[in-house]
Parts: sequence; structure tokens; C-alpha cells
Amino acid sequence: MKNISIIIFLVTIFSTSLFAGGPWPQKKGKGYFKLAEWWVIFDQHYTDNGKIDPNVTSGIFNTTLYAEYGFTDRLTGIINAPIFSRNYNNNLVSNTTKEILVPGEAYNGIGDFDLGLKYGITQPGAKIPVALTLTLGLPTGKSVAGELQNLQTGDGEFNQLLQVDAGTGFKLGKTSAYVSAYTGVNNRTKGFSDEFRFGLEAGVGLANEKFWLTARLLGVESFKNGDTAETTTSTSIFANNSEFTSIGVEGSYYITKKVGVSVSATGAFRGEIIAAAPSYSVGVFLDLSK
Repeated sequence: MKNISIIIFLVTIFSTSLFAGGPWPQKKGKGYFKLAEWWVIFDQHYTDNGKIDPNVTSGIFNTTLYAEYGFTDRLTGIINAPIFSRNYNNNLVSNTTKEILVPGEAYNGIGDFDLGLKYGITQPGAKIPVALTLTLGLPTGKSVAGELQNLQTGDGEFNQLLQVDAGTGFKLGKTSAYVSAYTGVNNRTKGFSDEFRFGLEAGVGLANEKFWLTARLLGVESFKNGDTAETTTSTSIFANNSEFTSIGVEGSYYITKKVGVSVSATGAFRGEIIAAAPSYSVGVFLDLSK
């Protein structure tokens, strides 16, 4: 069951964190659309006390559609949809006899969709824009699957994340750059602990802004107020009481004025009940915001 906790937490955190939009709503009728493949493969994990333990080699691949669309200059709709998710475990093999103790298996399905609304608190063009975002996590994925019921593509709970973003754009000589930060609280249901989330992002446009390099610091801290808050070693409820702090980097290259490709990598340097391995993503995007 521990692999269930780790994989579900990765799906709901890392895959969404790749698409941080910052405090800038889309202009009315404008948008940003991305098709990305995200994956992680790991054979060790952070335990509930932050130490690293081995596990059966496991992995998950998510094919995700992400979109932002401006309903008005201050209100943007957001969807993050894992339209295909593959979750697998390799064979568990005895170190002494080399016999297969538990056969490996895989499950394919859709993941949990996120729907959001971002509202610009400040007027468009503000020097330091501030935005409020409400994200609803829909339990569209499968919470239990496989012969041993230890595979899934969703956590089976409906959560609501409310976050505040602030940032600013500026020039580094003739080069455009920006910084933004966010904090938020994620209310989870069905016995899952609520979470405090935070992040810091900085980006710079190179080669006449055809290539954007972005760095991110992301974190989640559990309030540990769920059904198993007193027994944090339990892994019977998916990703309850998981925590992490991670860093990531993403490069986005505009092939044309509106079409581009992106590559990213993210990894936790501290955590509880989370994979001790980096995740990766590649994608193509259509930027109609310009």
C-alpha cells in the first residue's frame, strides 16, 4: 500500500506543478494550451520520518492536456486533465532464490482532473499583480485497481485548493525576466489531511525571448489532521500526511511565435511518503496570449 501513497501523491502534486500560471490571468479571448507527457520511475522512497527505503521498481506515465482561457481580462478558466495514465509495478523478486514473489502488473486509465478559476485581484498592467485561484480536484481517476488492488490513477477524493499568487516582470539589461510566488491551502475530503502549499518561481527570456528558462521551488506541508493523523506510519489511506520540498527547472523554446516545445525535471530533496527520484516532462504548447 505504500507505493499507492507515493504514486497518488506524485500524480496530484508534480503533474500539476509543471503548469504554474503565476499571477497573470489571460486576456479576454486569449489562451495557452499544452500537451505534455510526465513520468517518474523509482525504486526507493522517503518514509514517514524522512528516511530513504527501497521498494519494488514502480512508475507512472501521465499524458496531460492543460489549458488556460481568458473569459475576461481578469478571469481565466483552467483545466489540467490527465487523459491517459499508466501505473505499473515490476516483479518482486527474492534476493536469495530469485523467485518471483509477487508478479508485476500495470493499469491504464484516466487520472484526476483539475478545474480552476483565476481572478486578477489587481487591475491588468499592475506593477505587482496579485491573483486568487480556486482549483477543484475531481475524483475522475481510479482509486483502486490491479490484481492486488495496489494500482490506481486517482485518490478518490474531492479537494479544493485556494491559493494567492503575486509577482512582477522586469528587465535584466535587454533581457525580460520575472519572479512570482504563491501560498495556498488545500482542503481534502474522505479522511485525507489538509495541506499548506507554497512555491517560488523565476524565469528569464533568452535568444530574443525565443527560449525561456524557468526555475521553481515547490513545497507541501501536511496539517496532519486527517483520519490517520495520530498514526502517521499507516499507509492504509493513500497519500495522507505526505510532505515535500522540491526544486525544478523547465526550458521552453518557441519554434514559431505561438508554437513551442518544453522539457522539465523536478525532484524532492526532502520528503515524507514520496518517491526519492526525479520526475520528467516533455510537451508541446500553443501560446495565444501574445
